Amino acid sequence: MPIEALRTPDARFENLPDWPFAPNYVEELDGYEGLRMHYVDEGPKDAVTFLCLHGEPTWAYLYRKMAAVFLDEGQRVVAPDMFGFGRSDKPIDDDNYTYHFHRNALLRFVEHLDLRNVCLVVQDWGGLLGLTLPMEDPERYTRLIVMNTGLPAGESAGKGFADWRAYNRANPDLNVAGLMQRSTPVLSEAEAAAYAAPFPDASFKAGVRRFPELVM
Repeated sequence: MPIEALRTPDARFENLPDWPFAPNYVEELDGYEGLRMHYVDEGPKDAVTFLCLHGEPTWAYLYRKMAAVFLDEGQRVVAPDMFGFGRSDKPIDDDNYTYHFHRNALLRFVEHLDLRNVCLVVQDWGGLLGLTLPMEDPERYTRLIVMNTGLPAGESAGKGFADWRAYNRANPDLNVAGLMQRSTPVLSEAEAAAYAAPFPDASFKAGVRRFPELVM
C-alpha cells in the first residue's frame, strides 16, 4: 500500500544562501515505491565520494560549506535528504518513521547510485544510522568523518537528551529556524530560514517529531 506523503513546494528552496546545487531525485527506491528522495550529487564520478548524512532537524543544506571545500579539492559530494527532511518526500503518519525505515532507505540509496570509494561523513542522526552502513557493505567505504554523534551501546542517552525529547514532544510544530539559531548563534536569519524551508507547517514535520523518539 502506498505511503501517503507530502512534497515541499520547490519555491521554498529558491535563493537559499550558499546553496548553488541542482536537485537530483530517486523516484523509486526498492521498497519505497511512490516516495521521492532528493540528493545533491556534485563533482567527478571517479573521485573520492564524500557521502554526507544529515541529522535532526536538518537536511543536506547542513553540509553546504564542507561541500564547497570537498569540491574545490576535486572530489565528489553526495548528500541525500532522508525521508521527512529537506526536499525528500515527507510521509504524513508519524508511525512510518522507524530506525529501519531510515536505515534501509540509505542502504537502498547507496546501492541505487552504486557508490564506491566512499568517505562517509556523519553528524547527529546521520551517525546513528550511517555508521551501521559500512558493516552491511564494507567494500564500498574507505574513510570516516564522524561529528557530534554516537553508536547505540545499550546505555541511557542521559538527562540532556531526555529533556530534549520532552521539549520535542511538547512542541509538535517545532520552530526549526529558532532552534538552529539558538544552537548555532553564528547563523544569519537567511541561513536559519533555509533550515526551516522544508517545513511549511506542522503537517510536514512528522519526521522531525519522530527522530528523538527513536533513541531510547
